[in-house]
Amino acid sequence: MVVLIGTTIFFTIFAPLNKLKLQEIMFRSHTCGELRLADAGKNVTLAGWVQRARKMGGMTFVDLRDRFGITQLVFNAEVNADLCEKANHLGREFVIQVTGSVNERSNKNANIPTGEIEIIVSEMNVLNSALTPPFTIEDNSDGGDDIRMKYRYLDLRRNPVRKNLELRHQMTMEVRRYLDSKGFLEIETPMLVGSTPEGARDFVVPSRMNPGQFYALPQSPQTLKQLLMVSGMDRYFQIVKCFRDEDLRADRQPEFTQIDCEMSFVEQEDVISLFEGMAKHLFKEVRGVELTEPFIRMPWADAMKYYGSDKPDIRFGMKFVELMDIMKGHGFPVFDGAAYIGGICAEGAASYTRKQLDQLTDYVKRPQIGAKGMVYARVEADGNVKSSVDKFYTQEVLQQMKEAFGAKPGDLILILSGDDAMKTRKQLCELRLEMGRQLGLRDKNQFACLWVVDFPMFEWSEEEGRLMAMHHPFTHPKDEDIPLLDTDPAAVRADAYDMVINGVEVGGGSIRIHDAQLQAKMFEILGFTPEKAQEQFGFLMNAFKYGAPPHGGLAYGLDRWVSLFAGLDSIRDCIAFPKNNSGRDVMLDAPAALDQKQLDELQLALDLKVEE
Repeated sequence: MVVLIGTTIFFTIFAPLNKLKLQEIMFRSHTCGELRLADAGKNVTLAGWVQRARKMGGMTFVDLRDRFGITQLVFNAEVNADLCEKANHLGREFVIQVTGSVNERSNKNANIPTGEIEIIVSEMNVLNSALTPPFTIEDNSDGGDDIRMKYRYLDLRRNPVRKNLELRHQMTMEVRRYLDSKGFLEIETPMLVGSTPEGARDFVVPSRMNPGQFYALPQSPQTLKQLLMVSGMDRYFQIVKCFRDEDLRADRQPEFTQIDCEMSFVEQEDVISLFEGMAKHLFKEVRGVELTEPFIRMPWADAMKYYGSDKPDIRFGMKFVELMDIMKGHGFPVFDGAAYIGGICAEGAASYTRKQLDQLTDYVKRPQIGAKGMVYARVEADGNVKSSVDKFYTQEVLQQMKEAFGAKPGDLILILSGDDAMKTRKQLCELRLEMGRQLGLRDKNQFACLWVVDFPMFEWSEEEGRLMAMHHPFTHPKDEDIPLLDTDPAAVRADAYDMVINGVEVGGGSIRIHDAQLQAKMFEILGFTPEKAQEQFGFLMNAFKYGAPPHGGLAYGLDRWVSLFAGLDSIRDCIAFPKNNSGRDVMLDAPAALDQKQLDELQLALDLKVEE
């Protein structure tokens, strides 16, 4: 499903916030975004921060800002010289309180809601002076990422960042409304749990009362929400912090927030239907757009074959075309020795210059992508194909290639190859996304929603030298594939599903195992001894023996949802106090070393490895 959404909708959702009534609050009678021409003549009290001050002859104009907007203040030296002089000494970000009358502006400002009025100030109280901030508190700031992260409390005063948090608030409220209407209970689960090394790396917490033993911060409340199903809670949700000590990317943080959900007596279709409903509810209530069509369902195998990703961006085409049968065996050694040859067709991009094509080649050869090179072919106006490997291929073969893509005159074909099909598809995916970006096909106000289903149950880990659970060890295999657990576990598919929007996995889940014997079998395949499985997960398997209902669920990434709706490239700007790409909080200077006294209390001794 693809939906076009205009940017104007985004800002209208915050309009009601300006209507907040504050008459009973002692420091102000109105907010700085509330007053209109209909309020002319009223005596009001405002409080906020000085955005800017301008002296013009015997008049001083001050823009006063709070969370709700900006109101212009007027000080007149002819009316009150002392007050005007006091206003002339106001600096940026001073916190002040003023009282005065609402007056119609002669030079109206149509760019702000309060632009038709001003306050003729009769009294002013400086509540707090301020140092000059290290960057401008404007929509477009002159501060770089590092300085804004260090002074995040100042960055949060800026409209774009504040609106992201307002959007986050609105989304969490709508999530609660929707799930409450569907019979879900919001239940908190512990933050101090046992370590689960089977997943991502844990953050561990030493216990002073239990020397030498450690809690872990939860990567997710997975086993706990399953226990809630065993408890008969039936439907649970939690907007919960999760923690993973992993390398970071734009869409990851060491701590992040999940909308975590679980349901009893459900099958895959029940879960997908309910949470597709929740996605549509958020689009309608937050973005003002009603989605009526069902989301696309795409098997994992198709996602990998045609897009090289389990979270495909389907806002645009450029599906992969495999070329092994056409391009192999013609004397081009790169292709002849390849295990995979595939490409994409960029419509209308035949005008790309040699310099642009060389830049694309350099892009896919970056270490982060790892391709060895790229072959290109242009479809000329006369229908002939001109390629970078012409000397190895006849025009007849190149025409076959053209037909495979359905390419037209003016199109550009880009081809990658490699000795590992899966790796090459992932490289081709990166090339496809880059071409989509360059050609303006990844519009942030266009949304393409789908479910990726039928995931493999297991994936091979080169590091571990064994099969690993693709999602987690508690995922239920498809019923028809259960016999394969004994004969060909790598072929087993899972009752797992991910919701993908614009190439971002915004949520995912599965039907869970609720049978102790099947769960034990799963641990066996994953290389757990019965003793180890009992040690780590005995509490769950024992619980299953007391009557566990069939159950399944899903977790949405709240940060990802908000960043998607806000049109952000990173989740950092929809988190109040985020970490940087090294996992550090530069404002609090954390993580930091502990005092020796604390280490002694915990009975911990450090043996740090010195990097050479």
